[in-house]
Amino acid sequence: MEGTSGRVGDTLHRTNMDRTLRELRRVKEETEDALNHLRASASQSRVTHASLSDLDTLEILTKAHRDVAESEPFLPLPGSVLPALLALRKTHETIVQSNEHMGSQAASLEQVNRRLEVLRADMKEQLALQAALEKRVQSLRKGLENRMETTPEQRAKERIAELKKKKSQYDMDTSRLLKLLNSFIDDQLAPMLAAEELGGPVVGDMMEIDSEELSAGFSAKGKLKKGNAQPDEDKRQRRIDDIWGPAQGQQDQPGKRKRDQGDEASAAGAEMRNLTEQLLNQLMEADGDSSAAYVKIPRESASARFLVRSKVAVFHPRDATLLRLVDFGREFDE
Repeated sequence: MEGTSGRVGDTLHRTNMDRTLRELRRVKEETEDALNHLRASASQSRVTHASLSDLDTLEILTKAHRDVAESEPFLPLPGSVLPALLALRKTHETIVQSNEHMGSQAASLEQVNRRLEVLRADMKEQLALQAALEKRVQSLRKGLENRMETTPEQRAKERIAELKKKKSQYDMDTSRLLKLLNSFIDDQLAPMLAAEELGGPVVGDMMEIDSEELSAGFSAKGKLKKGNAQPDEDKRQRRIDDIWGPAQGQQDQPGKRKRDQGDEASAAGAEMRNLTEQLLNQLMEADGDSSAAYVKIPRESASARFLVRSKVAVFHPRDATLLRLVDFGREFDE
């Protein structure tokens, strides 16, 4: 039964298609006949057009419009598939145009979404800023109210107490930093400074150096001297005094200083601490005047060279015996 109904439907469809095609051919032939008739009439009218008046032309056009308006429009036969075909074509054109429009609007939609995200982020930042400003305004109002409730003497006492507290904290921080600096000099920096003074590598090239190695000295090429014999203590002490000078309280006892107090590393550390102390004191006394912050040094020691290489101190541009700390609150000298 289903096969029979399918064949009947196919036959009916083919019949409707044939009828529609015949109707379209008939309309085409009628249209072509009418077009040929109009062409013939146009060729005849060109001959007589010169003799027609404006009124005659108006009457002809009026009659033509009336005939077109009163003529029956072309309608397909009942059961024709032409309306369905026209509707299908129109639907297909609409779908194609819609897809093209959607494709062209995809980029615009993405751009609008990105812009929307940016605006949302800006709005979030503005809300956070507004909340912070409102909080700050409330804090200022509260502080103003508190200040209005207190007398000038009370405010002055509170300010003095606050400054004393800050000074105490600064003193504690300064003491802690000085202890750390002295520890760094004694434990790590002093042996390397002594090695450089004795003709060895510059500070940083040899990290592990002990007193025994320093007592042996360095060769002309900057290499450690090898040997098991210990150097003469008096000769070693004279070398220390020649390079770094005699230690305080021991000028009258050459050669009798204890090794843990009078070796090369201790002398280099003492020189570094003395130099940094002089530079700090002079910088504070200069009170921002760079030209008055220089300290005169007796020689260009390893300590001075290390401070200059570390960008902590600078030599005078015209006098290598003057050294000052860099004021980090100001620009470097050109």
